[in-house]
Amino acid sequence: MSAGSRRGRGEGSIIRLADGRWQARVDLGWHDGRRRRKALYGLTRKVVAAKLTKALRDQQQGVPLGDGRQTLGPYLDQWLTVVVKPGVRAKTHHSYAQLVRLHLTPSLGHLRLARLEPVHVETFLEEKRKAGLSPRTCQYLRAVLRRALGRALKHGLVARNAAALADPPRGVRTIVQSLAPQQARVFLAAVSEHRLYPLLAVGLGLGLRQGEILGLTWADVDLDRGVLQVRQALERLGKGWRRVEPKSEQSRRTLKLPSELLPILRAHRTSQLEARLAAGGLWKDHGFVFTSRYGEPLDGPRLNRQTKALLRGTWIGGLPDCKHSQISDRKCLDCQGEHLPVLHFHSLRHSCASFLLAQGVPARVVMEILGHSDIRLTLNTYSHVGQELQEEAARQMNAVLWSGSKA
Repeated sequence: MSAGSRRGRGEGSIIRLADGRWQARVDLGWHDGRRRRKALYGLTRKVVAAKLTKALRDQQQGVPLGDGRQTLGPYLDQWLTVVVKPGVRAKTHHSYAQLVRLHLTPSLGHLRLARLEPVHVETFLEEKRKAGLSPRTCQYLRAVLRRALGRALKHGLVARNAAALADPPRGVRTIVQSLAPQQARVFLAAVSEHRLYPLLAVGLGLGLRQGEILGLTWADVDLDRGVLQVRQALERLGKGWRRVEPKSEQSRRTLKLPSELLPILRAHRTSQLEARLAAGGLWKDHGFVFTSRYGEPLDGPRLNRQTKALLRGTWIGGLPDCKHSQISDRKCLDCQGEHLPVLHFHSLRHSCASFLLAQGVPARVVMEILGHSDIRLTLNTYSHVGQELQEEAARQMNAVLWSGSKA
């Protein structure tokens, strides 16, 4: 071996080729019973040594080193393990992994990572749409793939992000479902004696996410000052639960409590203390504001079912003593009363935001109350309220400029 082909300390394998170029080789390990290596080239030893140093550093950090033949499937598996799992909630990682396992890998996993094109992604999304996946799920698939390929682009494994360049899946914008103000007032009055009343009142009055409400502790609530801090959330995966950080930095926030919530929460705290005394040694003290009868945190799916049942059992109009036994399209055929729309618990958050915007609260303030990371998310999600406000603005402009102008 000539002096020029000797290894430098920590450089790995570097040799000079017959044509004058320099080559470094990185061991990629065994794949399918064969040892794989990646070759790096340069016109000078210094250039190749720098490339090799970066490649070895990336390899130590878990960044996959492509050899031109690496396919998307194995890359996504390694991305989920090395990059996603340490950085997100367990529930988010589970959701990503499910999309990769059920959709991305079966359809695109065989394609070489470096040769993935936008047309591949667009064709994949269209096939999924035709197979019956919702536009929202197709958008989520594209977002996950875009994030994974963004990491590959950053480390030079691909020349461009095919998912980012692909046209987003077609779909009709879904209008968020929420209660009307009158419906919300009737609902709260109807459930005022139910044990979930304080929780539902907080959901409608503050618009917290379900995990934020379930993770709320008494240490986060200052009834004397009338403020509530969102500092954590409750996450369930399977039968277990754990405290997690809020969804984003903007989700960590301090909110002013509506004055009507203060006596509701004080009464709830008293009731919880009485339940704790009655439970005795069976009580599990985790400090949560909203708990089961024995102090355990509430279950999200069960709360969803209970909320729907309470909405279905709440009626507007009609006769109060009617049994509502003949129902068609939410209406009682006997008394013409109508039960409230059966909505998901998250719709309480949407209802709160809609009420705030309809009352003229600036979108920036609504964004901060909801804990959104971008005001565009607030404006896009509640665009239907914005249209109502524009109509009101037009009526007010009529009054300012033209009211009484005609003789």
